[in-house]
Amino acid sequence: MESPLSPADRLSGDSGDEITEENETLVSASSFKGASLNQQQRRRRGNKFAAPPCRQQSFSREIGHAAAETYLLTRLSFKLLSYLGVGYRWITRLLALTLYAMFLMPGFIQVAFHYYFSSRVRRSIVYGDQPRNRLDLYLPRNSDGLKPVVIFVTGGAWIIGYKAWGALLGMQLAERDIIVACLDYRNFPQGTISDMVSDVSHGIAVICNNIAELGGDPKKIYLMGQSAGAHISSCALLQQAVKEFKGESISWSASQINAYFGLSGGYNLLKLVDHFHNRGLYRSIFLSIMEGEKSLEKFSPEKIIGSPSASGAVHLLPRIVLFHGTSDNSIPSDESKMFADILQKVGAHAELILYEGKTHTDLFLQDPLRGGKDELFDYLVEFIHADDKEALARDAAAPPRRRRVPELLLRLAGHISPF
Repeated sequence: MESPLSPADRLSGDSGDEITEENETLVSASSFKGASLNQQQRRRRGNKFAAPPCRQQSFSREIGHAAAETYLLTRLSFKLLSYLGVGYRWITRLLALTLYAMFLMPGFIQVAFHYYFSSRVRRSIVYGDQPRNRLDLYLPRNSDGLKPVVIFVTGGAWIIGYKAWGALLGMQLAERDIIVACLDYRNFPQGTISDMVSDVSHGIAVICNNIAELGGDPKKIYLMGQSAGAHISSCALLQQAVKEFKGESISWSASQINAYFGLSGGYNLLKLVDHFHNRGLYRSIFLSIMEGEKSLEKFSPEKIIGSPSASGAVHLLPRIVLFHGTSDNSIPSDESKMFADILQKVGAHAELILYEGKTHTDLFLQDPLRGGKDELFDYLVEFIHADDKEALARDAAAPPRRRRVPELLLRLAGHISPF
């Protein structure tokens, strides 16, 4: 068995992109060779769920963590601008994004406070050796019994994806006794699409092979992606199924995933190049992210599943549910329609749920911040708890989710949204 890597070894060669945390768990590659996560934890720092350090030390650590991650994101943003240039279209979109964030700030502040200070959020667990190979865990208050697990891959146009973007979903699902693991992965220009898919696949493997040690039910693991995260995670799932069918060496099995949820995703890159170019993600940048025009088909889930080489792997796929708003201008809902059609045509168990009038961010941000009834959230919880009558009864008796942003600000944000 390989000896576990120390935090210093993990961070060697990339001190600017990774930060250490006194209370984090390190998961080494030896996990895939049968090593017990509990044994690794005892060698490193003891029980994962041990009481946190005193309030003053904890607060100082949180501030240091926030500052380091802010530095990382700022540095990458400036590096990105060197690729994009500063044109009229990007300036107007940046201004729109700033106003959008300001209107939703009351909700963002509440979610950020929970993210940084809740004892039920385990941040920045290292799952691999590459930059940004980290994940956040959102744990239910009730720790009795094994819990369903949702592995969530955030969006961000393959450029600004970040695990904390899943904080609102993680927090709300954890309130319904569901563990959520939000994966971080290399973004452009840190990495290109093959790096992103590799990172996500590696993170899925760590969760699938170790989640029982953290209170998760290995028989109830669900994979979910939003926007670019839906594209990346669906690529990882399909590629894994094909490898499994061909008998290649794998670190996790598609059969370990109970269901796949794709939210507002893009699944045929060949059809999206011009669309993204017209919206400001210029062709040259997009092709750089996707490793050239010849790779567009290779990383298009719609093309992957329709290819002869994937025909034998269809039976390995879990149930697939695609969600999309009909007023999504960032990624047209036709992307989910066409992907669902081809999945059904080849014999996969797939369904499409369209939300009339919903935009790219309504389903993921505005609706959850609005509180009350949320069709998408209710569907996910009911789906995941379908075979657990007690959980369904608790869900039915749960109080309505509280509003986090006034309606006026939500409407203004929707009007100014650059997405």
